[in-house]
Amino acid sequence: MKTVIETNKLHKIFGKGELAVHALNDVSIQIKEGEFTALVGPSGSGKTTLLNLIGGLDQANEGTITLNSCDINTLKKKEMTEFRQKNIGFVFQAYNLIPVLSAYENAEFIMLLQGISEKIRKKRIYKLLKAVGLEGKENNKPGELSGGQQQRVAVVRALAAKPAYILADEPTANLDSKSTNDLLDLMYQLNQEEHMTFVFATHDQRVIDRAKRVIYLEDGKIIKDEIR
Repeated sequence: MKTVIETNKLHKIFGKGELAVHALNDVSIQIKEGEFTALVGPSGSGKTTLLNLIGGLDQANEGTITLNSCDINTLKKKEMTEFRQKNIGFVFQAYNLIPVLSAYENAEFIMLLQGISEKIRKKRIYKLLKAVGLEGKENNKPGELSGGQQQRVAVVRALAAKPAYILADEPTANLDSKSTNDLLDLMYQLNQEEHMTFVFATHDQRVIDRAKRVIYLEDGKIIKDEIR
């Protein structure tokens, strides 16, 4: 399998002078197409920072990030936005749903930007909403949904457009055991059938147990890289 995500000697520093925090320190990883990878470590270890850098939501102070042979550090802001829309599905810890849109419309949003036909959008979204236990909640807005339900809408939005990469920050944080298992089953199915590459930042042992590769971070450094 080819390498589709590669970071080389990444350094990320927040703040300046005595207040500077080295969030990432010389981080180099290679992730193959179709891997199901968990970034693991205590709070402040750098896993969310690494996820945000891979997704082009932030920039490193030093080092390079290549996604499918594209050096994303060289992309202009508009180019990076277009690259994300076409290639990356995000699951944010804070959900980032649009409050005035329904669950269906939130899930549909990226597909609209991509120009996907209404017939395909409808079939895909209803299938995914049903798979995560949200059948009948299509017209509910985020404020009418529980935290766990909002999290599942965020996952459906990330998966709906069939991106090459899914970057998920604590995707199971507000879910009970059944919802977590159903969600992980769905993600693993899409990973196997559609070769989506998944990278999770997580504390959840249930996610870690399902991962085929676990990268452990501590104080901004990789301390262990385990392939199962």
